[in-house]
Amino acid sequence: MTYEMNDLLELMVDQGASDLHIQVKQPPTLRISGTMVPVEGPALDAQASEDLMKAITSTTNQEQLKTTGGADFGFAYQEKARFRVSVMRTKGCYGMVLRQIPNDLFTLEEIGLPDKIKELISRPRGLILVTGPTGSGKSTTLASMVNWINENHDGHIITIEDPIEYFHDHKKCIVTQREVGNDVTSFSAAIRGALRQDPDVILVGEMRDLETIEAAVGAAETGHLVFATLHTTGAARTVDRIVDAFPADMKDQVRTQLASSIIAVISQVLCRKIGGGRIASFEIMVTTTSIAQLIRENKTYRIASDIQTGASRGMISLDAHLLSLFNRNLISADEALGKSQTPDSMREKLIENGAAFTT
Repeated sequence: MTYEMNDLLELMVDQGASDLHIQVKQPPTLRISGTMVPVEGPALDAQASEDLMKAITSTTNQEQLKTTGGADFGFAYQEKARFRVSVMRTKGCYGMVLRQIPNDLFTLEEIGLPDKIKELISRPRGLILVTGPTGSGKSTTLASMVNWINENHDGHIITIEDPIEYFHDHKKCIVTQREVGNDVTSFSAAIRGALRQDPDVILVGEMRDLETIEAAVGAAETGHLVFATLHTTGAARTVDRIVDAFPADMKDQVRTQLASSIIAVISQVLCRKIGGGRIASFEIMVTTTSIAQLIRENKTYRIASDIQTGASRGMISLDAHLLSLFNRNLISADEALGKSQTPDSMREKLIENGAAFTT
């Protein structure tokens, strides 16, 4: 039996799989609702894995794979879905992982974000950070926010991504999407260029180095609404991560910049839903005068208590949101506990709410 890439892509779309793994000595494997499900059939050998890789990898990306050992790109499967692909060499053979990017954009309500978010993303300037581990749905959340702005405000939106994931049509806004490596050399170069392109909103796919962080914070300070992502969990860790990227003699200045420019930090994790599928759980920090002062004075460890008392401003802690999902019978007690930032305290709260654990 030989596997055809089109059949595997069709299977991904039909099964609602988030990822497809291609590895030698293993059948093609789907990730469905967070669980790894091998396709029925034989394990792949080196030739079969290489054939599947070549079916969707351009000559340019194959050359990059040979010289650097890896390549990342996006591609569309008919009009059914787009995929973000990472191809790699592994033990002298080829492997790859495809992440499915649905064609349909979710509304903010479908994602589970509160109405307060609409007010925050309507601000004319500032920095909104969407954070969380890899695969937590950050790109989907950002795409939904950009789409809401596109449908409700006029202006110019510039997205800078590696690779471009969700495609945005021009609606009320003009949308310029630039891919790092194809359209521009780096995130930081794209941000600097964007400032000369009359932007209202700039989306930075990933703040992965000092130069990009500096450019993004600078753009937010100079009167633009900037969205960006970081692989951090929690508002306090996010602020600390940005500050820690700078040399010691610049940290105080950066804290002052962040205190005045951060609008909100939305930190998220993906949870397995009871009955199948996945649902996002959020921590939302909205910058207040008090939180700005904590950032300025390097007292980020106290941000968590401000979030807990900031419900009227649209804030919620991750544990409070996880508990809410559990109480609405959307996730299990084990899932809530596993994703919690403070497991001991969370366990007590879950027990108070009638939880029974399987582990």
